[in-house]
Amino acid sequence: MTLITSTDPITHTATNTITHDSTQPMAAAPLFPVGTKVEVRRRFDQHWAKGFEVADHAADGYRLRRLSDGEVLPVPFEEDVLRKERKKSTWWY
Repeated sequence: MTLITSTDPITHTATNTITHDSTQPMAAAPLFPVGTKVEVRRRFDQHWAKGFEVADHAADGYRLRRLSDGEVLPVPFEEDVLRKERKKSTWWY
C-alpha cells in the first residue's frame, strides 16, 4: 500500500491517494475471528474434538484456547484442521 500526495494545480489543495501494490497480496480477513468456537481434527483418529476457541491468529496459524481451563495451547493450528463448532441438532438417533 502506498500513499501518494499531490497538489491540485488550480485550487492548490493537497489530495491524498492510497494505492495498492499489485505484486503483493492483500491480507485476507481470517476465516475464524478471535473468540470463534472451533473444533479441531484429531490426528489419531481424524475425528473432531470440541471445546476450543480462537485466541489469536498470525502468519503461522491460529492459537487456540482450551475452554475447560482457559489455557492457550502452545502450538499454532493450520486452517485446514479447524472448523466452526457445530451445534447439536434436536434430532436424536
